[in-house]
Amino acid sequence: MSVRTRTDLPHARRVVVKVGSSSISAESAGRIESIVDALASAQGAGVEVVLVSSGAIATAIPFLSLDGRPHDLATQQAAAAVGQNVLMWRYQTSLDRYGMLAGQVLLTAGDLENPAHRSNAKRAMERLLSLGILPIVNENDTVATHEIRFGDNDRLAALVAELIGAEALVLLSDIESLYTRPPGEPGAEPISRVAYGDDLHGFEFGSVVVNSVGTGGAATKVSAARLAAAAGVGTLVTSADLVSDALSGAEIGTWFDPNPEPVGAPSTGPVRTSADKLGG
Repeated sequence: MSVRTRTDLPHARRVVVKVGSSSISAESAGRIESIVDALASAQGAGVEVVLVSSGAIATAIPFLSLDGRPHDLATQQAAAAVGQNVLMWRYQTSLDRYGMLAGQVLLTAGDLENPAHRSNAKRAMERLLSLGILPIVNENDTVATHEIRFGDNDRLAALVAELIGAEALVLLSDIESLYTRPPGEPGAEPISRVAYGDDLHGFEFGSVVVNSVGTGGAATKVSAARLAAAAGVGTLVTSADLVSDALSGAEIGTWFDPNPEPVGAPSTGPVRTSADKLGG
């Protein structure tokens, strides 16, 4: 069925779920269990699920005795090579409880710009889903360069949702919903729903956050949600702790209505995330 509201999520045919580095690394690594619980439950109910997971570089930090997220590209690539292995092991170990298998899919921005690579990525994920395997997608940081990177996996998730014809996208964050301004500021109010085409110019979402484990922030989620919505994919932004409620159709988070007349997703070029305000 078509997913027009968050309450339709349990009945979706195909859903993409994205989780960020801070939600599954360091002291939060145990959250992988609850995320897998929710994905397994959805799959058991007949929903095809694709997971877009950040966290490779963040996962490698303690193994490489780094003080924080590396800034030079070579160390980022090395950390991604180590961390991706550990991250997939953690997911697979958790999936073993349900007799499920994970399939790793690593992409670069160039893959989604190249027609042949794009077609191959789509075909691979379609086949994984038909075999009952959970595709776990991440940016291929070991070969990506600063010039061609997606910039954040929120955008990658939106593009993957469009690529495979998903009916909904769930962007998991550290807070329950988006706010009209940074939630710690006076007057900040939660945003429950964004109708397609709504002008968000008056809302302050902040610039990209770069911390010790990853990149992202409210601005990147708004940009990604609007990208997905334009392609006809309804999008929910909520907390990683509420993933089960989200996939169950609970009235939580910030819902972006899908375009009733979908258009193709824009190119994978740089996303505007440095501005504090996003216009309509």
